Amino acid sequence: MNQDTIAAISTAVGEGGIAVIRVSGPDAVRESAKLFRSKSNITDAISHTVHYGHIVDPVTGDIVEEIILTLMRGPRSFTAEDVVEISTHGGVVAVKRVLELLLRAGGIRIAEPGEFTKRAFLNGRIDLTQAEAVIDLIRSKSDRAFSIAMKQSEGALSKKVKSLRHTLIETLAHIEVNIDYPEHDVADLTSAFIKEHCLEASSEINRLLKSAREGKILREGIVTAIVGRPNVGKSSLLNALVQENKAIVTDIPGTTRDVIEEYVTVGGIPLRLLDTAGIRETSDVVERIGVERSRSALEGADLILFMLNVNEPLHEDDRLLMEQLRNRQVVILLNKTDLPVNLEVAELESIFDAQSIVRLSVLEEKGLDVLEGVISRMFFNGELESVDLTYVSNVRHITLLGHALQSLTDAVEAVDIGIPIDIVQIDVRTAWELLGELIGDSVSESLLDQIFSQFCLGK
Repeated sequence: MNQDTIAAISTAVGEGGIAVIRVSGPDAVRESAKLFRSKSNITDAISHTVHYGHIVDPVTGDIVEEIILTLMRGPRSFTAEDVVEISTHGGVVAVKRVLELLLRAGGIRIAEPGEFTKRAFLNGRIDLTQAEAVIDLIRSKSDRAFSIAMKQSEGALSKKVKSLRHTLIETLAHIEVNIDYPEHDVADLTSAFIKEHCLEASSEINRLLKSAREGKILREGIVTAIVGRPNVGKSSLLNALVQENKAIVTDIPGTTRDVIEEYVTVGGIPLRLLDTAGIRETSDVVERIGVERSRSALEGADLILFMLNVNEPLHEDDRLLMEQLRNRQVVILLNKTDLPVNLEVAELESIFDAQSIVRLSVLEEKGLDVLEGVISRMFFNGELESVDLTYVSNVRHITLLGHALQSLTDAVEAVDIGIPIDIVQIDVRTAWELLGELIGDSVSESLLDQIFSQFCLGK
């Protein structure tokens, strides 16, 4: 257990209904009681109780703030330590004054980013995959991503990994028996046992890794660049998807001069939308900079929405862009279908899949549902919903699972070519240890610092 007591503001900075300060550690209750004035005595209060009162400056005796104090005694708390949560009026001044009084006493220090969650892990309340799921919950960009993170925070991935480790530890025990008692001469049976269990574990790891691409998309979103010549409706599409006037829309070509970024959920899939400046040759210095930034965004995009006007024939700038988009994940958007058609679609179909060509009218908000379906087919084979929400999306998890799979593959190959089982044991144990690192059974302090430094202060 940690010997020091920490505190931090756990709500976002700014105006709101309430703000919350979290205090955790052995002195959380005692130090908070020094400032708290109420009819109830929180020092003797039972766990999971709520108390109304005031925070008072112990030096001047002045009332600083009217608060609600929630008391949770360890181990029945988030950190498995004594925890006090002080709810103040929302606003920068009120919560800051209370926090300063807590820190001034000297028995409490300011928490580091992610330190509350780190303590929950170190105190054994959650494992490392559950701890990492906390940040995924905070950063979720869609309902689906939130549901997956919630499942992981409840231990869905942990249970699968622990089951795999159990299979491998049984295998290792079987090998140990064979090594310790060679007189029983069961090497052939042991080899068959090793292969069966390694293949079983490999199959489950493969299934988890197959979800990695979808999981990463749901976790981070698809980087989606909206490109095309000026005035084809790129900014109007962004506004329609976001349901807000984020980008300036005019009849003047070249209105957008920089890349505008917004997150939006389309058909349950989070998209990181990049509205780019119209790509064309221009002598305008500022617009030229915008065009270069558009080309840069285009290079880093996972998905490209290439917009064209159906009432205009293909321009040379369009053809140059089409050549750049060969072999990329592209959806062709034929906009302004409310106007007469002057575009030759056959030329587009000669380069791009006809199923990736969508006709729409952003002005009339027609065809956006078709766009959703095309994106879903591209990235999820049209089947986003699944009963099993155990997706692997974290790069660290993917890497460790990949290494564990390779070790098991090596073990199976070693069995097949008749390598002694005491040598095969090394690969099986390596896989078991890698899976242990995934859930945090064996992990370095530097890695923990790296993981929890990504968290916000107060979490």
